[in-house]
Amino acid sequence: MARIGIIGSAGRMGQALADAIQAAGAELAGGVDKGGDVAALAAQSDVLVDFSAPAALEGNLDAAVTAGVPIVVGTTGLEERHHWLCDHAAERIAVLQTGNTSLGVTLLAYLVREAASRLGEDWDIEIAETHHRMKVDAPSGTAVLLGEAAAAGRGIDLANHSARGRDGITGARQSGEIGFASLRGGSVAGDHTVHFLGADERLSLTHLAENRTIFAKGAVRAAQWLVGKPAGRYRMGEVLGL
Repeated sequence: MARIGIIGSAGRMGQALADAIQAAGAELAGGVDKGGDVAALAAQSDVLVDFSAPAALEGNLDAAVTAGVPIVVGTTGLEERHHWLCDHAAERIAVLQTGNTSLGVTLLAYLVREAASRLGEDWDIEIAETHHRMKVDAPSGTAVLLGEAAAAGRGIDLANHSARGRDGITGARQSGEIGFASLRGGSVAGDHTVHFLGADERLSLTHLAENRTIFAKGAVRAAQWLVGKPAGRYRMGEVLGL
């Protein structure tokens, strides 16, 4: 029975994680929030799950490395430096970092990559996402994850082919770019659609999140899977054998 520690336990995801841990038959090692003793939690856990904030990631990774326990990072809004920190920690422990822990989104990303690799470059790719009014980052971590999947399928770098926030006289769409559109409002847990738009036909792949429990369930499954893994960077797709 894996002992799972929650970083960011006071938030809505923290409570959902606690419920999911119990439902999965695992053991809740405890939880901490801002200002809490992450090192003490790491010392009594078999694996950590982090849904806190980007600013806290470095300290959380340090605590996991010191304790020698793996960590699932589900915090969104990460920047290049945060990914470098994950890479550095992964030299010592198992690190699974993802923009979305939903198993359905994980499969969606796989399908997006497959579609992008098989459809010609004359098919345009646009990603639309909708979230609740309180979400602070855009595009969502999931949208970026899906964009990276599409870029990988095309064999291109997303950073150099990303179009965001179109406004005004933008000119014609650039060939090969991957577009993002973000909508905010209400209590939407998270809707994502990847559009492949060709001449005279369209293909849309969609995932609709109806409740945050799906992210908690996926995170717990990832945490259980990560226990005992050697040091390195891991993906949610590996949890599903993709």
